[in-house]
Amino acid sequence: MIIPKGVEELASYVENGNNVFCFMADWCGDCRFIKPYLPEIEADFPDLQFIAVDRDEYLDIAKMWDIYGIPSFVVIKNGEESGRLVNKKENKEEIETFLAHVDNK
Repeated sequence: MIIPKGVEELASYVENGNNVFCFMADWCGDCRFIKPYLPEIEADFPDLQFIAVDRDEYLDIAKMWDIYGIPSFVVIKNGEESGRLVNKKENKEEIETFLAHVDNK
């Protein structure tokens, strides 16, 4: 999981590559529930690069992207949004099903 060190670095991942932006926060119970599964999910999708986005640290970005619930997963492929899974108590299987669908687009 990549943890960007600023807005500029975060923005660089939007334009290039196949990236999953994972919007979460430390205080979020649903985020804490899914966090231990993220390394497994990343391993199952080697074609996707996972970017951790702390919703509180990047609140302006979250608002700009209409992220009002967390955890949220937004897939961006070479600057274009391919899909999003937003504000839902997901389990590992639901996230992997979502990613499999958008990864094949």
